[in-house]
Amino acid sequence: MSAQRPVRFRAAGIRARHFVRQSLWVVPLIGGVTGVLLASADLWLEARISLPPQWSYSESTASSVLSSAAAAMVGLIGFVVTIGVLVVQMATGTLSPRFMRLWYRDRLQKFVLAAFTGTFTFAFALLRRVESGSVPDLGISLVGLAVSADLILLLLYFDRFVHALRPVAVASAMAQAGLAIEAEDDGLGTTAEPADLAAGEPDMLVPAPRSGAIQDLDIAGLVRFAAAHDQVYVVPHTIGDFVTVGSVLIEVHGAASRTDVRRLTRMVSLGRERTIDQDPAFALRILVDIAIRALSPAVNDPTTATQVLNHIDALLLGIGRSDRAFRGTALDADGRVRLVVRTRDWPEYLELGVTEIRQYGAVSPQICRRLRAMLEDLLTGVLPERRAAVQHQLDALDRAVDAAFTDPSERALARMSDRQGLGTTRAGETSDARR
Repeated sequence: MSAQRPVRFRAAGIRARHFVRQSLWVVPLIGGVTGVLLASADLWLEARISLPPQWSYSESTASSVLSSAAAAMVGLIGFVVTIGVLVVQMATGTLSPRFMRLWYRDRLQKFVLAAFTGTFTFAFALLRRVESGSVPDLGISLVGLAVSADLILLLLYFDRFVHALRPVAVASAMAQAGLAIEAEDDGLGTTAEPADLAAGEPDMLVPAPRSGAIQDLDIAGLVRFAAAHDQVYVVPHTIGDFVTVGSVLIEVHGAASRTDVRRLTRMVSLGRERTIDQDPAFALRILVDIAIRALSPAVNDPTTATQVLNHIDALLLGIGRSDRAFRGTALDADGRVRLVVRTRDWPEYLELGVTEIRQYGAVSPQICRRLRAMLEDLLTGVLPERRAAVQHQLDALDRAVDAAFTDPSERALARMSDRQGLGTTRAGETSDARR
């Protein structure tokens, strides 16, 4: 039983973490409870400390201040909710609906809501204790300070809202998030899969308990559980894949019981859609979505797509340079392979970041030139064994340009390499455009 509890605790921790990070009400609720507790602490202090005369308030003044503060907090919470509605409209209309998964996690937004809720409950709890001859002077002063701090938070939040939702700002945030995930040590390595495991049939199949996208794997928990039961697990899906109920979630090599199956399902988090936690390709997917939306005939904004390509370039370059990319195996303390996870390889990342943008932007010289500059960056910047895939994409870009531009001068223009899309190419930087 002692070995079961840590597994259940870790599994419950994964689900709780996802729930809290995606929820918009948990942190504000904590703020509201904190406000009530602080009000109780303030009332306890009121009878034990003496304040200067200028900090004393009449009963009518105290009631007015606390009532106004409580009403103001309700109004500010409504204002933040209105901004949230505008974010949903902007994200679905000009960015990508998948960006909303990250907006829900914005810490400043949750902290602002928690501060407003906490100030409201603090003021309301004190308002009930305002009586003739009994006024919580310290609490009223603290409410005034809290309202002032809340106004500063509101300005910070509004500034964040105005600046952080520009497509280029979202693209920068997505690229940084993807690079941060790629740099994390998640316990997976590149050790070769054992030959007997690759050739053998699994002893038991763990079915998916429900349909959903694979959001997270408890890699450390799976390795420890496999080592304790002398098993090896194979996850035939990539993190981010959508699995249907009853389909194979984990292949178990080694003697296993039905109880093991139930525990293993708890170590895989399934949700309605992908998350960025262990899936840097999801950040790349959001970037590509923003770029191709800008290239749609309804928007026709290749400059925005070019700016997004800047950050796709940075993300792909970081992935292509990392010798930790495309990890697939995890070892136990004795160095034995205990977990095999299907992962994306470099050509898959490259196709995700390039193919759709090339297809939608093939008629735009700006996009063709920026794509060429990006691929040339990758050709010289990624590890040598990954350059063949980059050259394959360069050849595909040449074919797309030749098909889209029949006029020789326009074709030559589109074949140039330009980091700004149009405007910075010099004679010595035209690649093979003049061939």
